[in-house]
Amino acid sequence: MQDTDPIPASPGTQIADSADIADWLRLQGARGVGQRTAHALLAAFGSPRAIFRAGHATLAEQVGPSLARILSAPPSPETRALIDATLAWADDPAQHVLALGDPRYPAALAHIPDPPLLLYIKGRIDLLARPALAIVGSRNATQQGKANAAAFAAALSGAGVCVVSGLALGIDAAAHEGALRGSGSSIAVVGTGADLCYPARNRALAERIAHEGCIVSEYALGTPPISANFPRRNRIISGLSCGVLVVEAAAQSGSLITARMAAEQGREVFALPGSIHAPLAKGCHQLLREGARLVETVNELLEAMQVSPLAAAPIAAHALPTETDCTDLLAQLGHEPIDMDALLERLHLNIGELSLGLLALEMAGMIERLPGGKVQRIYS
Repeated sequence: MQDTDPIPASPGTQIADSADIADWLRLQGARGVGQRTAHALLAAFGSPRAIFRAGHATLAEQVGPSLARILSAPPSPETRALIDATLAWADDPAQHVLALGDPRYPAALAHIPDPPLLLYIKGRIDLLARPALAIVGSRNATQQGKANAAAFAAALSGAGVCVVSGLALGIDAAAHEGALRGSGSSIAVVGTGADLCYPARNRALAERIAHEGCIVSEYALGTPPISANFPRRNRIISGLSCGVLVVEAAAQSGSLITARMAAEQGREVFALPGSIHAPLAKGCHQLLREGARLVETVNELLEAMQVSPLAAAPIAAHALPTETDCTDLLAQLGHEPIDMDALLERLHLNIGELSLGLLALEMAGMIERLPGGKVQRIYS
């Protein structure tokens, strides 16, 4: 699939007003009009308003008489109610509806082959213009995988890079938690309406992202979790980013869908290597065989993004705990190798705090990582 120019949208470069958004919502909600048909209509007529003013005969030449009849008819009561509810939702200063062609619509996303007609934004809209990298991986991640995701995300965010993920359990959640520690913050692309939270276990995290980061959806308000919507939203995760880092993935993982979409969009794909015996390393190894770039350090990602590692280092280091801060953690490591689960049971830390502490100790040369997700104190 090749990249295409964005579909012409609202006239000019002005931010869409309520009437414009109502037309976009009407087009998105028209029965029988899918994404491909909507893009074709926009290419032919230029804007939703022009589509609805075209008349039955003109529309029939483009989409046939049945769809022309639907588009020519007044919006249904259900569509009117959704339009009213959406406009009321967007009255909140922290909530926005962006139509394709709005100058605030992310330029990188607008140039993917199938850009969303509308984006529902909850939180910091300024993050959509930041340099961004996606971090994705298994929902059933290992403790080591979640620690790696949180540590990479925290370092990237400390360097001013926005971390994009999908708010799922496992790697996604760990990446969001790590990214919220830095100035780059985090964007969560969800497969439901932006007014809902799925999975429910991530509600507290979603509330933090809505306040400190940004939640993005292409689905109408109230859209429940539908399985087909989640693979489709992956193109937005990659489309908002200049690359995708896969941390852990099984051979048939949905994260590989995101990686494939990233490659089709011209984004770079990165993968962390793992043990040849680990099931959750098989997807990453498959990507590496297919040409993904093997990554071992954050600096490799920053260099690929053309963010200076030297310029970023003081920010990233400042975001990490000091050796003094990690005294208790070092003591709890004891003398024998220990895994993350055991450390989490001993300490009153969350996975993000633990991963940052271990990263600080590793950078100080005081611990080493061992196979099987274990760490061990180094004695000089």
